[in-house]
Amino acid sequence: MNLNKLFSMQEILDKRIETEHNLQNENLLHKKVLALFVEIGELANETRCFKFWSKKGPSSREVILEEYVDGLHFILSIGITSGFTDISLSPSTNANKDATDGFLRLNSLISNFLNSSTRENYILLFNCFLNLGDVLGFSESDIEAAYVQKNEINHERQNQGY
Repeated sequence: MNLNKLFSMQEILDKRIETEHNLQNENLLHKKVLALFVEIGELANETRCFKFWSKKGPSSREVILEEYVDGLHFILSIGITSGFTDISLSPSTNANKDATDGFLRLNSLISNFLNSSTRENYILLFNCFLNLGDVLGFSESDIEAAYVQKNEINHERQNQGY
């Protein structure tokens, strides 16, 4: 995955949104973290991995991937806000393959980052997010292509006054 490309694309979108909504002087980190929690919740809801009481299956792969990259937008944005764009990631190939556990671990790491916004905590949550993508069956190329597509949609939404 070309992180430099993704961070660059996200920075362009972030600057556009901040300019068009007159947010250049506002610290948006807490709002971005809350948005990430919400997006992770929406992703979990689409996977239905925790809904032991229901016989209904998960949403389509495309819907789940779109929700996943919504989360990626905020993870990248948080990295930009925090000055952590020059990172190396190494998702674990031995990570737990249970999606529910992955969601719980990710939420814990997001909370840890909120409480201590260090480079190390950011890398841990980003790696965990990538591990979750693997558990959900997404390759790095799937994720990058879906991110590029959703980034274009987000720019179009801004054009329409979203």
